[in-house]
Amino acid sequence: MKKVILTDGGMGQELVRRSKSEPTPLWSARVLIDEPDLVRDLHAEFIRAGARVITINTYSATPERLAREGAEDLFKPLQKRGIELARQACDEAGEAAIAGCLSPLFGSYAPALTISYQETLDIYRRIVAEQADGVDLFLCETMASADEARAAVTAASESGKPVWVSWTLADHGTPRLRSGEALAAASSALGDLVAARLINCCRPEAITAALPELIDLGGPVGAYANGFTSTEALKHGGTVDVLHARHDLDPEAYAGQAMGWVAAGADIVGGCCEVGPAHIAALRGRLEQAGYQISGVL
Repeated sequence: MKKVILTDGGMGQELVRRSKSEPTPLWSARVLIDEPDLVRDLHAEFIRAGARVITINTYSATPERLAREGAEDLFKPLQKRGIELARQACDEAGEAAIAGCLSPLFGSYAPALTISYQETLDIYRRIVAEQADGVDLFLCETMASADEARAAVTAASESGKPVWVSWTLADHGTPRLRSGEALAAASSALGDLVAARLINCCRPEAITAALPELIDLGGPVGAYANGFTSTEALKHGGTVDVLHARHDLDPEAYAGQAMGWVAAGADIVGGCCEVGPAHIAALRGRLEQAGYQISGVL
């Protein structure tokens, strides 16, 4: 019986939907302090839906984003709170591995907004230092360029915890990172530092097109798509209310896409933005019906 790791879905969009507050450029970070019960409860819903890996809700709590909003002093408290709420959800809803979150420093889908590699590495090391003792693995997610991923993975690997890297791809055309770089080139820059390679936060169709290339690179692979019609409207410093959800990716439709990735050879599946607990529950049902063993470890 083949094992498949089932991860959670997207936290940010779902929290914006549930929150009493308007979206801000910090996306879901502020809710960690203002409405922590929402975060804990959503983690718990994903676990009950079948997720065996959840990622802490610190995606937008990077030093650069916090500094941009005049909230640099929140960096350490937000990292701590994100871990605490994930742990509370596991205590309440059941066992799940907790992934630390290394996200794009400047915002999603913006590979051109970069600083030097060494500066990038130093910032990721700051984040890893705050998360390492409280997580089971690190997820370097929505990486839009090879250097961004290399810096995040290098910092995460220094913790001694398993590291997953996940690239975000251009939504149309030949499979490429949003920087225009090829998956093979981005992967080769990482050597043997990663335990799994994934694709996330792009259209399911883009993942389907790129998955054979990712599988050819060897080792465990995974995928978790977003449900946006397009991400082009989101600019640096903007808010997610400019993005729109697709109407053809309800839970069963999304599960069908993900089952295609599993059939092609994916070892890890889950969801990103606009993929909620109902989607993960539907995917769990399809996996169990097909005879897969759902796991939280490779």
